[in-house]
Amino acid sequence: MAEAVVELLERVARQERPLEELRALRLAVQAVPPAALRARLNEHHLGALFALLGVNDREQISACVSTLERILQALDPLYLIQNLREELQKGLFHPDDSVKILTISQIGRIVENPDAVTEILNSPELLRQIINCIGGEKIAVAKEAIKSLSQIAQTQDGLEALFVSSLLSDLKNVMATSDIVRYRVYELIIEISSVSADSLNYCANSGLISELIGELTGDDVLVRATCIEMVTSLAHTPHGRQYLAQQGVIDKISNIIVGAESDPFSGFYLPGFVKFFGNLAVVDSPQQISERYPIFMEKVFEMAESHDPTMIGVAVDTLGILGSNVEGKQVLQKTRSRFQNLLKKIGHQAKNAPTELRLRCLDAISSLLYLPPEQQTEDLLRMTESWFSSLSSQPLELFRSISTQPFPDLHCGALRVFTAIANQPWAQKLMLDSPGFVEYIVDRSVEPDKASKDAKYELVKALVNSKTIAEIFGNQYYLRLRAYLREGPYYVKAVSTTAVEGAE
Repeated sequence: MAEAVVELLERVARQERPLEELRALRLAVQAVPPAALRARLNEHHLGALFALLGVNDREQISACVSTLERILQALDPLYLIQNLREELQKGLFHPDDSVKILTISQIGRIVENPDAVTEILNSPELLRQIINCIGGEKIAVAKEAIKSLSQIAQTQDGLEALFVSSLLSDLKNVMATSDIVRYRVYELIIEISSVSADSLNYCANSGLISELIGELTGDDVLVRATCIEMVTSLAHTPHGRQYLAQQGVIDKISNIIVGAESDPFSGFYLPGFVKFFGNLAVVDSPQQISERYPIFMEKVFEMAESHDPTMIGVAVDTLGILGSNVEGKQVLQKTRSRFQNLLKKIGHQAKNAPTELRLRCLDAISSLLYLPPEQQTEDLLRMTESWFSSLSSQPLELFRSISTQPFPDLHCGALRVFTAIANQPWAQKLMLDSPGFVEYIVDRSVEPDKASKDAKYELVKALVNSKTIAEIFGNQYYLRLRAYLREGPYYVKAVSTTAVEGAE
């Protein structure tokens, strides 16, 4: 079969009937193993294929691209950059997006290879064209270009090439294409900055992070909303947080939240700014963040207490993030009755709001109520029990009614709430005292789909793994739960049937 491919390639090189030969070649290469292709191909064959892309014939280009996809994938990345550098460069300039995507995906393979990436670093023209691809209309091309440049920046030589050479001017020039392209470059800069403190220094010295922060704290409310997401990504790393604190960015964001009171357009950016602090609190210290930036907690409560579903959703998400660890739970507990009242509202929303907000409420409740076994002190168990009681006059029944609704997402969301509290003794007692509840847990017939079966299985697992379950549930129920766990999430009980003579 490999011989047939070579013969077809020779015919293609002569360009007698290229489209017909290409169609045959496309089918032939599918049947040849990559190793056999590698052994038979040479630069002459590949050059001939790339030459066929230089026509204004969509059908020929399409056939050529799909053939090259298969062939190039079989070749070593170092071989590609050493022997097809010129063809790759032309591919990045090609007017047809499918050729650009083919080329840039191959460059993606090259930059992931430690030997081959050095060759790219010695090709400033190729690098320049990859940068220009960020400004392409086709988002798939731009994303591949960002991914490749981000990979190139993983090494010291790559950082030097991008930020300490004329390529930095190319990066700044492509930013001037449009707002969308400018944000793509910021996205690349944040991705590179997040790798290490060294990478961040290169990006900071380029002046591009300062530009991003300038836009974040500028007057354009829509731009603020876009930029805060990128700055939040940077804050996920310790060196990123340190940089933002040193530059006074965190204080500036806090001051903007303070000033949002008098800004009629604050609804555009406020959710993102509040989320920023929520994420910061979790990766840093909820206690320190809430004490240093009291406006953050105040704003979260205000948003949760409002009547705007968008604001409530963001506040609920943030409370869920904040209360995902014990320190964050204690910060919330210090607000006493205000948080207890808020829980009542969240419980109400979990039952009555539109589906999307109900799901967000259920996820937040799960996060707030979960306590790892090693942190189950008497005080914390009392706290989660009082929080659960605040959600509704009959909270267990509330979530049970949600879990019996014919909407898989809500059904699973309610099961996750039960799973969150399943290892806490007070919750186990509640479950046991609720008529028919344990039977509901071990009843497989109420789970209609895979996600529901998986969610129920996680609940059973959480119960069985608890140290107090055997004592609280008693031996009979405990053994039924263990049997469920042993049989797995998708177990179906075999039903024996007896054949009766003459029956239909």
